[in-house]
Amino acid sequence: MDTLAERLQKFNEPLLPDKVKRKYDAMAENAFRFFRGTCHLFYEDLAAAAPLPLSPLAWICGDLHLENFGSYRGDDHLVYFDLNDFDEAVLAPVSWELVRLVTSICVAFDTLGIDKEITQRMVTLYLGSYAKTLTAGKARAIEPRTAKGIVCDFLKSAAATGYKELLKKRTISKKKTLLLSLEDERHFKLDKILRKELKAHMQNWINHSNDGPYHYQVKSVIFRLAGTGSIGVQRYLFLLKSTHTKNEYLLLDMKECRPSSLSPYLPTQQLNWDNEAARVTKIQQRMQYAPVALLSTSEFRGRPFLIQELQPVKDSFKFKSLKKDYRNMYQVIDDMGMLTASAQLRSGGMQGSSTIDDLIAFGADCGWQQAVIDYAFSYCEQVKKYYHEFCNIKNKLSMKNQSAS
Repeated sequence: MDTLAERLQKFNEPLLPDKVKRKYDAMAENAFRFFRGTCHLFYEDLAAAAPLPLSPLAWICGDLHLENFGSYRGDDHLVYFDLNDFDEAVLAPVSWELVRLVTSICVAFDTLGIDKEITQRMVTLYLGSYAKTLTAGKARAIEPRTAKGIVCDFLKSAAATGYKELLKKRTISKKKTLLLSLEDERHFKLDKILRKELKAHMQNWINHSNDGPYHYQVKSVIFRLAGTGSIGVQRYLFLLKSTHTKNEYLLLDMKECRPSSLSPYLPTQQLNWDNEAARVTKIQQRMQYAPVALLSTSEFRGRPFLIQELQPVKDSFKFKSLKKDYRNMYQVIDDMGMLTASAQLRSGGMQGSSTIDDLIAFGADCGWQQAVIDYAFSYCEQVKKYYHEFCNIKNKLSMKNQSAS
């Protein structure tokens, strides 16, 4: 197998060279951030390891970890807490989804200095909640009326945040005209030609797409950074203004979609999607109780892009908020197990995924759980080794990337 440096360089080579250093800087923050940014390493290693017990096939998000749960406003205008990142989504054994999430608990809790005994209890809780929900055979959802503990507070706070607050953070006023701000460290100026082309592209999408908002005009566009694993892909933020309602604005995020990191290791044939953006949106629509508002796709300069509204309520759960709060930790992990199972039940029996009966039977069989736990704790140690090695070679990697560009 190639060295860690070679594996990282190979995977990140297609990304925007001037943004890869920022990705490496983000990954160096701690071992959990490194884990988030190296989904490709996880599945390459999983494919080379002793196989996990057989499990049903399901539509999975692929990169399930603690911070890929969060709040968002659905297309039914209600606020939900659910899985919220589907860039890596594919049809795969459910055990892959479980071992990725359980490993994230191990790595995150180790990063926070949480006792291993507590980590073990939380891992067992997650898998128990997952199995219980599968066995019941009924998908559930979490919104403010059904949420408990810190998730309830999280949703209520998110729902109370309005578009004015979001616009205040993201925009500036110049000569009585609202524009996207470049003062935000995640916002970057585009060259004049690209900016003009992007504005024309988005305006055409608005005017002709059935998914687009009606009666809006593109006013501003910038390059946007977000997340960890997706740093380096082409990603743009658009400010739209209503042509019918005074002082009404929308923010749209348009992100390039790359092939799933799981693709080289999948044991089963995948659907022939129109493109990678179609894969992401279709699987997201299957797995979420209510898809995010204005979810759609587009092609720009021959590349597939995911389009969705940037909302004041959309936010990811921060794993650091769990430290020293055992009661809320218990509730959140329990909720995550239920939501993982619900997403799989919701898409059960669709185009190659196992039937709900098969998922129920898997939930009722506890024989697979210890293998998932053992691999996760073992791989947590591997992540820490990778992270320490990465911190030692990060500067060399950044220099190689700059010279290659």
